[in-house]
Amino acid sequence: MDRLRINDVGSPQTHALPEQLIRKVTWIGITINIVLAVFKLAAGIYGDSQAVIADGIEALLDVFTVILVYAASRFWSRPPDDTHPFGHGRMETLVAVCIGVSLVGAAFGIGWESISTLHEQHVTPPAWIAAAAALVSVIGKEILYRWTLGIGRRIKSVAVIATAWHYRSDAFSSIPVVIAVTGAILLPSWTFLDHLGAVVVSMFILHAAFKITWPSLKELIDVGAPAEVRRRIRDIACANRGVLQVHDIRTRYIGTSIQADLHVIVDGGLTVREGHDIAREVEARLTREIEEVVDVVVHVEPPEEALPEEGQR
Repeated sequence: MDRLRINDVGSPQTHALPEQLIRKVTWIGITINIVLAVFKLAAGIYGDSQAVIADGIEALLDVFTVILVYAASRFWSRPPDDTHPFGHGRMETLVAVCIGVSLVGAAFGIGWESISTLHEQHVTPPAWIAAAAALVSVIGKEILYRWTLGIGRRIKSVAVIATAWHYRSDAFSSIPVVIAVTGAILLPSWTFLDHLGAVVVSMFILHAAFKITWPSLKELIDVGAPAEVRRRIRDIACANRGVLQVHDIRTRYIGTSIQADLHVIVDGGLTVREGHDIAREVEARLTREIEEVVDVVVHVEPPEEALPEEGQR
């Protein structure tokens, strides 16, 4: 049995570009979020709006998020070494989970405070500065989301993509804030709308936390690739010269990349060199044709190890 492995890690230069882009995303994100957070907190306090204050707190969470991504990227971007032969990609997954958990805590904190004060009547309705701050946040966060998501997809970073979706959730959560604060201004007797807007913010934060945390948790417990990806791996391997059958395909995620392990049946009369060459061809074809697959282990076996056709998987 020939056990082979390819790890498409690249040279230190390969990691330089993602690190530079993550650094750029981080500092631009920190700058914009600090400006928006200070503006919204000041506008919320000055304009007497609980919803805008909650929105400002969420912006501060974004600052925490991008700093965490930047700090941890120095670890997950490192190439494999003796103690981490498969790389440091799980660090990125752990960061995404930490971001999600922090969002859950913020959502419950904001939601509880808003619900517990829902019955309280404002002495005066919120000021227009509060509504304006929420509107500026919607526009600013949507622009930041689109830019960050593009970079995250380019470098295939789940943590950067998670940060981008955090920005998108901020933009969406600020929309009901604009509506609630504007409603409370136009209808002074309905100032409860401001508290209700803060509750809606907490629900958006909780939704974003689920979208970020659940996929990362599945990765941490080694959930395999979807069935269609495994079928594609099997079809590509079966189409290779000299492969009689493919079975026992196993996959797992490391960050956004997939590691694959499979058994191929070849003619028992082949030499070790010929079997080795077939395995190498299967590896190269899988990593070339399926972008997410970066690491392949191929077990070469004789026909006696073949499974019945219905047993292939």
